Amino acid sequence: MTPQRLTEVPFGLMHVPVAPFSADNRLDLDTYGRHVEFCIRHGATSLCVVLHLAESLNLDMEEREALAAASVEAADGRVPVIVNVSTPGTDAAIRLARHAEKVGADAVIAIAPYYWKPPQEAIYEHFSAIMSATALPFMAYNSPALMDGIGVSPATLVRLMERFPQFIGLKEASHNFETFIELKRASRTVRENFGMVLGIEYVLPAMTLGGVGTMSIYCAVCPNFVNALFQATVAGELDKARRLQETMSYLWQLGKVDYPAPIKAMMEIMGRPVGPTRLPIRPASAERTRVLAGELERLGFLASEPKGW
Repeated sequence: MTPQRLTEVPFGLMHVPVAPFSADNRLDLDTYGRHVEFCIRHGATSLCVVLHLAESLNLDMEEREALAAASVEAADGRVPVIVNVSTPGTDAAIRLARHAEKVGADAVIAIAPYYWKPPQEAIYEHFSAIMSATALPFMAYNSPALMDGIGVSPATLVRLMERFPQFIGLKEASHNFETFIELKRASRTVRENFGMVLGIEYVLPAMTLGGVGTMSIYCAVCPNFVNALFQATVAGELDKARRLQETMSYLWQLGKVDYPAPIKAMMEIMGRPVGPTRLPIRPASAERTRVLAGELERLGFLASEPKGW
């Protein structure tokens, strides 16, 4: 199907699939297709693929391209597919962006180059080069905690927005709501419809501060719960949303240590096995998996959430 020309970041929950691996450490694209289908069936309004949850740093370029192409094929135009093209080097990011355009992706997303600790001018040039290389809509990814303090400043955001109308949004993953508000305020000086999303399911603060949604890691584990949190928030049922958000925050504490191994372990507990992680990420131990299963049962998810694909 023809890619959707995005002019705004889709409102709602942007699901982030993992990368399934076979026992012999190969990408398992058959399972990946089932994973994408599960995301769409359980409320994804868009997909953001080949992100860190998908162990993008542990994939070679050909594998990243294969996963991007498989995402577009599996989605089949039903929801927009946004491909992560983040790399430390600009030329490699451009290669991935051009491939995403070739296979029919709807947009690309990129983080500020990691390891090199570039100044704001270099970040501006990096993002400018990616946006100049294709006609695809673009999202930036701001995660200064992950990138040794290197992130997108409000001034750089404004410069890029003024130059590139296809710059439609930002994944804000600083986990600092002062940063979120300042970037949102800066974006409003250029365009009202610039879309801000959080990188994880802190839905209540994201939406009340003007976001258009969040990326969803846990929709692969407990989609009914995450959808209930989102619906309570947008309906203004704040007491309910606060209670659900507290549980969601606890889930993130369970999942963020040795990430993304606990997410894959919880998916297997829920009947959706996606294979091991790749080194240097070690799979969850048997004891850790037992603890995770106990917590999912205590929270009621083994009874209230779908089992299997």
